[in-house]
Amino acid sequence: MPSLRANHANFFTSTQFDTSDDEQLAFGVRDLFMVTALSSITALVLAVPVAVGIAVFLTHYAPRRLSRPFGAMVDLLAAVPSIIFGLWGIFVLAPKLEPIARFLNRNLGWLFLFKQGNVSLAGGGTIFTAGIVLSVMILPIVTSISREVFRQTPLIQIEAALALGATKWEVVRMTVLPYGRSGVVAASMLGLGRALGETVAVLVILRSAARPGTWSLFDGGYTFASKIASAASEFSEPLPTGAYISAGFALFVLTFLVNAAARAIAGGKVNG
Repeated sequence: MPSLRANHANFFTSTQFDTSDDEQLAFGVRDLFMVTALSSITALVLAVPVAVGIAVFLTHYAPRRLSRPFGAMVDLLAAVPSIIFGLWGIFVLAPKLEPIARFLNRNLGWLFLFKQGNVSLAGGGTIFTAGIVLSVMILPIVTSISREVFRQTPLIQIEAALALGATKWEVVRMTVLPYGRSGVVAASMLGLGRALGETVAVLVILRSAARPGTWSLFDGGYTFASKIASAASEFSEPLPTGAYISAGFALFVLTFLVNAAARAIAGGKVNG
């Protein structure tokens, strides 16, 4: 690709992304990868336990008159436009998260995830805020698939556990969750793929940063998708366009590897 040949920086390790001058083209995906990975993994860590808890509640605890409307309400979150999540995140959620962010930074700042990042905590335009918003966005996907997997648990296994004197929680812990483990992994990876590719919400939330990222949740910057979307006006020139196509291809490879890992993990669980 001509843009890669004209690149004056290392594509994989450089923190620069300057496509303003064709003669001094310098772009790399290190910071894009960092922000994308941190925000997506944060979303996954927060969303999966909540989603599994909701799925277990709806399938084994909630009465039918409650499970249907509550399940539909969770599913409806998937229909909310990304821009709404982004505006809610930066104007409503971020101010409420600022005291929490300052508490974590003050008390756990020795840990790299919570040290001072490359943007101010005031305003909330950080990976921390973006990750929480993304967790809400992927919640319906993980919940819906987990719920359907848990419903497929063989009734004979549940009845056998109850006949042996197991409580409802013991049935869930020893029968339902082991049976649905591969499905939960697959649901989690689908949610991760959704988070990796999210564009508008993170573009609205994350603040641009003048300094390279530090692998802190309190960094700002761009994800792969939001960086490409923010530079649409540059796509009339071939070399800058090629730079962003290269970044998009890197995101494609990352998503492909995540999905391949999910298939391998889920297949191993099933075969095991």
